[in-house]
Amino acid sequence: MIDLNCMGERCPLPIIHLAQLIRDTPNFAKPCTITLLSDDTATWPDLQAWSRMTGYEVHKIDELTFEILAK
Repeated sequence: MIDLNCMGERCPLPIIHLAQLIRDTPNFAKPCTITLLSDDTATWPDLQAWSRMTGYEVHKIDELTFEILAK
């Protein structure tokens, strides 16, 4: 499991950081769960759109916590 803290960052930075993490992590192991923390209200709709484009599965845990499943 990987944690990505994007608290205080505004759209589109949480999604950009998520994509960079996946791209730049050597030997990114699948399956993997990434926990994204974000207090930006645009994060959930952005994650849903990003999920449709990339095929990653996303879940909203609570208002600040999101899980991304890389299969």
